[in-house]
Amino acid sequence: MRNGYLRFAALGDSTTVGLGDPVPGGGWRGWARLLAESLRSSYDVSFCNVAISGATASIVREQQLEAALAHRPDLASLLVGVNDTLRSTWDPARLREDLLAIAGSLDAIGAILMTARWHDHGAVLGLPRMLVRPIGERIEVVNAVYDEIHEQYGGLRLDLALLPEVARRECWSIDRFHPSEVGHRALARAWGEQLRAAGYEFALPSLEPAGGCPPSWRRDMAWMVIEGAPWFGRRARDLGPWAVRRAIGAGR
Repeated sequence: MRNGYLRFAALGDSTTVGLGDPVPGGGWRGWARLLAESLRSSYDVSFCNVAISGATASIVREQQLEAALAHRPDLASLLVGVNDTLRSTWDPARLREDLLAIAGSLDAIGAILMTARWHDHGAVLGLPRMLVRPIGERIEVVNAVYDEIHEQYGGLRLDLALLPEVARRECWSIDRFHPSEVGHRALARAWGEQLRAAGYEFALPSLEPAGGCPPSWRRDMAWMVIEGAPWFGRRARDLGPWAVRRAIGAGR
């Protein structure tokens, strides 16, 4: 594919925000920015990241989609759905409606969709089996919707469960929920390989840590105290009782 002007819009939740990949001076970088920077080796890239930490599919539709459409992207990544599975307000029909509406709107303006099939986050987190099983069932519902989107609109997609990096501890931040810098770089590289296979010509994102903001247990612990622990506390109060009831019921 010839070099030229390329518009890239990234929609989603904290993974696309870049949580787990801090930069000096504060803030986050993440896989989408790493990919955009690599694309700039061959293209004049206009990058728009509208992702929001904690976003569900409905939040992407209501608060991110309009800005993404206004960017008129050639490439549009849509990685969301895990937060939906971690709420007691879980509504598979609403999830499907929102994701299909988002994908359809992006496809209608000519954007190439970039979507993913999710791995089982519960297993990576090391949760008890009685909790992992029901969460995994919800993840499969989300994946089925993304299968439908890919069948209907095509585009590029990653099956995260097949990436060997998912099983590597160093690819996860201290909370084991968000990628570390190494994990974000692996994700950017995987997307880069997908784009190269689709005909885009550019230097692949590097897998080597930049070293600008080296790992720090003090920073990690501060993040867990300020952000991570409260997040897990909210999810435990919200999802925990349902997951336990569901697991007990399945075991009978």
